[in-house]
Amino acid sequence: MPRDGEVDTRYTQDRELSWLKFDQRVMEEAWDPSVPAFERLKFAAIFTSNLDEFFMVRVGSIGDLALLKGRHRDSRSGLTPDQQLRAIFRAVRPLYRRRDKLLATLEAKLRTYGICCLLPQELDAKEQKQMERWFRDQVVPVLSPMVVDSHHPFPHLPSKQSCVALSLQREGREYLGLVPVPRTLSPFWVLEEPGLRYVLTEQVVLAMAPTLFGSYYVTSRAIMAVTRNADLPPEDEDQEESEDFRQHMKKALKKRARLSPVRLELQGELEEHALSHLKERLELSEERVFFSRSPLSLDYVYSLEPRLPAESAGLRYSPFSPVWPRELDRKERLIPQLLRRDLLLFYPYHSMEPFLQLIREAAGDPEVLSIKITIYRLASHAKLVEYLAAAAENGKEVTVFMELRARFDEQNNIRWAERLEEAGCTLLYGVEGYKVHAKVCLITRRDRGRVRTITQIGTGNYNEKTARLYTDISLISAHPGIGADAAALFQDLAVGELQGEYPHLLAAPHSLRPALLSLMDREIAKGPDGFLFLKMNAITDRVLIDKLAQASQAGVRVVMNVRGICCLRPGVEGLTDHIRIFSIVGRFLEHARLFVFGKGEDALFYLSSADFMTRNTQRRVEVACPVLDPGLRLQLAQYVDILCQDDAKARSIQPDGSWSAPVSNGQMDCQAAFLCSPPSCPPPEASSPSPPAQAGLFSRLLRGLHLG
Repeated sequence: MPRDGEVDTRYTQDRELSWLKFDQRVMEEAWDPSVPAFERLKFAAIFTSNLDEFFMVRVGSIGDLALLKGRHRDSRSGLTPDQQLRAIFRAVRPLYRRRDKLLATLEAKLRTYGICCLLPQELDAKEQKQMERWFRDQVVPVLSPMVVDSHHPFPHLPSKQSCVALSLQREGREYLGLVPVPRTLSPFWVLEEPGLRYVLTEQVVLAMAPTLFGSYYVTSRAIMAVTRNADLPPEDEDQEESEDFRQHMKKALKKRARLSPVRLELQGELEEHALSHLKERLELSEERVFFSRSPLSLDYVYSLEPRLPAESAGLRYSPFSPVWPRELDRKERLIPQLLRRDLLLFYPYHSMEPFLQLIREAAGDPEVLSIKITIYRLASHAKLVEYLAAAAENGKEVTVFMELRARFDEQNNIRWAERLEEAGCTLLYGVEGYKVHAKVCLITRRDRGRVRTITQIGTGNYNEKTARLYTDISLISAHPGIGADAAALFQDLAVGELQGEYPHLLAAPHSLRPALLSLMDREIAKGPDGFLFLKMNAITDRVLIDKLAQASQAGVRVVMNVRGICCLRPGVEGLTDHIRIFSIVGRFLEHARLFVFGKGEDALFYLSSADFMTRNTQRRVEVACPVLDPGLRLQLAQYVDILCQDDAKARSIQPDGSWSAPVSNGQMDCQAAFLCSPPSCPPPEASSPSPPAQAGLFSRLLRGLHLG
């Protein structure tokens, strides 16, 4: 037992180290030989961009915390910020080495398909001349080589921009040379056939850099990239009281670009004087310098995809087309159908088109009075925006709560906000101090003299691109109680009221966590007959973690599907031994949040935009919505049942916080199963199942779980 004042870490673990374990699981997908070769390269790229964001956001944030006075300790690990940083740097170095080995393996594999990432020294004499001509004609005009000395101060290096660093000598003196590689250049130079053969632009610049420095002698050179802190507070003391928040965010984005460096990466070797110069100018300690044999950014991978050969068997996943839900008649208008019955869409297995068509119909429907929607992230090309703009232009009252602080999507959201405002939509930018992360859309319509609503509540963003890449669930309901709650929520948001309570919806920051605790207490009161199934992206909230441990100690069976960060360690004897946690990393990013309390006819189902993270429960506007239709509840039970059977991609967390490997030759890949047959609603005659039917489904679910 912990002493008074100590953090209880008997069944918890550090958030940051757990996140690194998640990214390691992403890398393991790149090692899986059953995954097509080019898709494996994309998983390596996802691992790399995830790690970049981890340093920008989490390492940046913890570094800021380490500068504060006082002895802060993490509530899950008991570590101070300095201890967390040291543990992070120790954990990251082996990941670099493993990625180097992975990239070498993948490049060798891709060469068997004629896809070759070449180094300049691998080119023959003719190809060398072609490369030199391309460098001279296309690259040199946009380069800005510099020698750092008393007349040329150390330049600002944007976060993650590739730069060639050189150790130079002239007249017995040593200098540092820098050649930033502009992002406006193509990421690679493509050679003539056969196959797809290319040289990364940064490698061309590295090879040709000595020609840019005249009488200087180059003694060593490497490709480098600086990672900067991106954890910029969304509201700060610099905002003028009268300043439009959109203008404030534009200024904040410029400020982010100049935040402090948190990491230096090098591909290649630099002489000590040049490396020391870099560390000194960037104010980075040795532990923040990481060496790689692989490219420092793998974003170029996505530019390769359109160039792949048409015959790509063994290279890419088989193409798929999201299907139209069988519950809807495509020949009939959607609004009348959705007024008659509730609907669940399971992305990416179902198309997002029914929701978009709903908005398009509403925009032109003379009986529709208003559309209200919260937006967190959008695609760069968004039909949704055009349909909302059309609705406003048609005289509908369109209110958009646009979150301008969605990290790394701020500029995109500012652009769309300006487009919507031009069309006549009312734009609101959330609530001071709280991000609006809820996914809610409310259509209000006059129907035979009365007002009716159609409410959509989802677990993911209104992003038409990620709807094909992320697994999410979207509920569309004409339930009058849910519609009334959504209307009240929008009214509260419009006046900055966050203390609202609603009969059906659970809303953070006021009522979500207390309601979740109450629902878990409901199961705790049942003892061994209690049951919880919780699907989410992450769990870090210490209050909810402790309640789950209490449930386990009361004998409640708890099954959790957690994709990423998991600060709860299951299976700890006497503390969490009735909890099983598994993670699925596969073709699609698992993003849905689904909470089930109880089993059989007693089960309560909630869809939510929130993870079990303190930021979600305390610092964001989030919503959890009950699924009330019996047929849809059976549909969700089917979904849970198949998730829990996955033995091809599922990894289980062990009592020490490590993750087990998937079952060898596992037979059930839940994502592949859903691609073949998305969860569907039972026929109308089965929509009101008898209690034994529901209980039977959940008892089958429970029998399939290995809960110890």
